[in-house]
Amino acid sequence: MNMKHTTLALAVLGCFISATAAEVESRVLSPVVVTATRVEQDSFDLPMAIDKVERQNIDNQLRMTLSESLARIPGITAQNRNQMAQDPQISSRGFGARSSFGVRGIRVYVDGIPLSMPDGIGNPGSIDLDSIGSIEVMRGPFSAMYGSSSGGVLQLLTKKPSETPVVGGDILFGSFNTRRESIEASGTNGGLEYSLNLSNYSSDGFRAQSRNDKQQATVKLGTRIGDDTKLTTLINWFDQSAQDPGGLVRTGTGANQPGAFPGGLFYNPTGATRGAIVGDTRVSRSNTQIGFNLEKTLDASNTLNIITYAGQRDNLQYLATSNAPTGTISGRASSIGRSFYGTDVRLTNRGEVIGKPYQLSVGLNVGYMDDARLDRNATNGVIQPGSPNRDEKQTAFNIDQYAQGMLALDERWDLHAGIRHTRLKLDVQPNAGATANLAAGGLSFDKTIPVIGLVFKATPTVNYYANIGTGFETPTLVEISYRDPANASAGLNLGLKPSTSTNIEVGAKALLSDTSRVNVAVFDISTQNEIVIDRLSGTTASYRNAGQTKRRGLELSAETLLHRDVTAYLAYTMLDATFQSAFATGTGAMAPGSYNTGTVAPGSAIPGTYRHQLYAELAYRYRPYQLETAVEARYNSKVYINDLNKDAAPDYTIVSVRASLQQVQGKWKFTEYARIDNLFDETYIGSVRVNDGNTRFFEPAPGRNYFVGVKANYMF
Repeated sequence: MNMKHTTLALAVLGCFISATAAEVESRVLSPVVVTATRVEQDSFDLPMAIDKVERQNIDNQLRMTLSESLARIPGITAQNRNQMAQDPQISSRGFGARSSFGVRGIRVYVDGIPLSMPDGIGNPGSIDLDSIGSIEVMRGPFSAMYGSSSGGVLQLLTKKPSETPVVGGDILFGSFNTRRESIEASGTNGGLEYSLNLSNYSSDGFRAQSRNDKQQATVKLGTRIGDDTKLTTLINWFDQSAQDPGGLVRTGTGANQPGAFPGGLFYNPTGATRGAIVGDTRVSRSNTQIGFNLEKTLDASNTLNIITYAGQRDNLQYLATSNAPTGTISGRASSIGRSFYGTDVRLTNRGEVIGKPYQLSVGLNVGYMDDARLDRNATNGVIQPGSPNRDEKQTAFNIDQYAQGMLALDERWDLHAGIRHTRLKLDVQPNAGATANLAAGGLSFDKTIPVIGLVFKATPTVNYYANIGTGFETPTLVEISYRDPANASAGLNLGLKPSTSTNIEVGAKALLSDTSRVNVAVFDISTQNEIVIDRLSGTTASYRNAGQTKRRGLELSAETLLHRDVTAYLAYTMLDATFQSAFATGTGAMAPGSYNTGTVAPGSAIPGTYRHQLYAELAYRYRPYQLETAVEARYNSKVYINDLNKDAAPDYTIVSVRASLQQVQGKWKFTEYARIDNLFDETYIGSVRVNDGNTRFFEPAPGRNYFVGVKANYMF
C-alpha cells in the first residue's frame, strides 16, 4: 500500500476524532429509513447490518454500473470490470465472490420486483441508475428471508415522482471517448404520478476490444384507486452491445517493461488477447420487464401488497476457446432466450398483543424462468453451420412461504424473527438435433430457514444487537449443466447439493451526537458443502461440493459533520474467508503447468475476497455558490485468483476527486459537474476472473481518467 496515498485516507479517519460539536451549528444527520423488514423503519432500530446509498451518492458517479455506488458500503465487494460485456463483480461477506457470470449469492430487487432469477443468478446490468432514488444494502442472517442464495440483499428504490411537473436533460463526456445523454420527465396530475427516464451511453473503453453501447428506458406510473389503494407500474427496457477484451496473464520479470505493477507485469495493460480480437469476443443483450405493485390498506391494522412481474431477456455471447498466435481462432456462440414471471403476495398486520406492540408480515412468493439455450461453434467470431453443441430448454420454478415480524418486549428490548420455506425445482430438457447425446434431468430442493434477532436499546443513542440464522445456496442451472466440461455427452451434473450455512452476527449502532453516527458489526459464518469448481475446460466448467468454509469479519462505518459545510465518511471491512477442508480441483485445458490443478489446502483463501477494504470520503460545500467538492480514497488488499491461491492481484490505493456547481434561474436549475478517478495515475488490477480456465485472470483498471457533464431541469 503506497504510504503517501494511504495518509490521505487515514486523514479522513482522523477527522472523526477531532470533530467538535461547536463547529457544526444547526445541521444534523437525517434518520436512515429502510424497508428491509418489508415495512419502513429506522435502520438504527433493526438487529441487522444495513446501509443506504442516497441519490446524491449515485449522482456523484458515472452511473453506468452498480459497482460504482456500492464501493462505499462495508461488507460489500463491488469491483468494476472496466468493460461492460460482463456484469460487475458484487459479493457480500464473500458470498458471490466466485461467480464468473451474473451476480451470485446476492438477491437484487427494484421496488420489490426481483432481478434475481429463481436459481439465484441476478443480472443487475439492466438497472437504469438514472431512475434510482436510493439503494438499500442488507447483509447477514436476515438476508435469507428473501430466499435461497441470499448472502445479501440489494433493494433499489426508484425515485418518487415530483409533485410539480419537471423535465430535464443531462449530457456527459469523458475519457476513452465516453459519452452519455439522458432525458427525464416527472410529475403528478390529479391521481396519476409519473416519471420517465431515457438514456444513451457509448464508450470505446480504455482497452482494445472493449467498445460498449447501451440504451435504457424506465417508466413509472402511480395511480390512486380510491383513498386506500395505490397501483404502481414499473416498465424497464434496455439494449446493449459490448465487446469483451478478456483477462490478461502475467508476462516478463523486468521492471522496465510496459505496464509494470507490483509483483508482476503485463506486456500491454490496455490491450486484449489475440483470441479476443480475432475471435471478436462480444455480447449483445436486451431485456424488457414490467411489474405491478398493488398496495391496499384494509383497515388501520392491516395492509395488503401484491407484486406481479413478467419479462423477456435475450443474450448472445461470443467466446474464444483458443488463443493461437497465428491462424484462425475457434470459439463458441452461446445464446439464451429467457422468459420469466412471478408474484409476491404479502399481508402486514400491526397491533398489540398482551399490551406489547408488534408487526407481522406473512407472504407467498412464486417465480418461474424458462431459458431456451443454444450453443454453436464459431470461427473468428462467425457462427459456423452444422449441428449445435447444445440445444435445450432449462427451467427453474420456486414457491416460497415466509413470515417475518417484530415484538417490542419492553421499552428496551425488541425481538425480531422470521422463517421461510423454499421449494425449488430445476429442469433441463434437450431438444432434438444437438451434437451431444444429452440426457434430460433435474433437481428439486426443499428447505426451511429460521432467523432470530434481538435489539437492546442501551440508551436513546446506543443500540446493541445480535442475530443468528441459517441459509442455503442451491446450484444454478449453469452449474448443473456439465458433469464433464470436456465431454458434454457425459450428461448433467445431478450430484450437486445445496450449500448450507449458519450465520451469527453481533453489532452496535451509536449516534455519538446529532451530527455523528457509527455502526459496527462482527460476524461468523460456517458453510457446509460449498459449491466450488471441479474441472475446467477453456470457457466451460463443472462444479462439485467441497467441505466446510469459514467467513469471519468486521464491518465499520462512520459518518460525521465536522462543520456545517464539511462532512466525513468512512467504511472499513475486514474479511477472513477460507476453505476449511481440502479438496481436489481440476485442469484448465490451456493452463500452464498446475495453475488450476491440484489439491486446495485447508486455510486457503476463497478467491475473489479481499481481506481488507477501506473507503474514505471528505466533502465540502460552499453554499453561496452551491459548490460541492470531495476527495475519495479507496484501498483494497491483495486478492487471490483461484482456489489454489497460485497467484494474486496486488493491493492498491486510488484517490478520486469530484466537484459540482448549481445555479437556479427562475424555473430553471443548472448543474455542472466533473470527476477525476485514479488521480495519481496508479497502475492496478481492477478485478480478477476467478478460476479462469484459460488462466487469464487479470482485468487491469484504467489510469487517470475523467468525465465532465452538465444537467438542466425546468420546473413548470
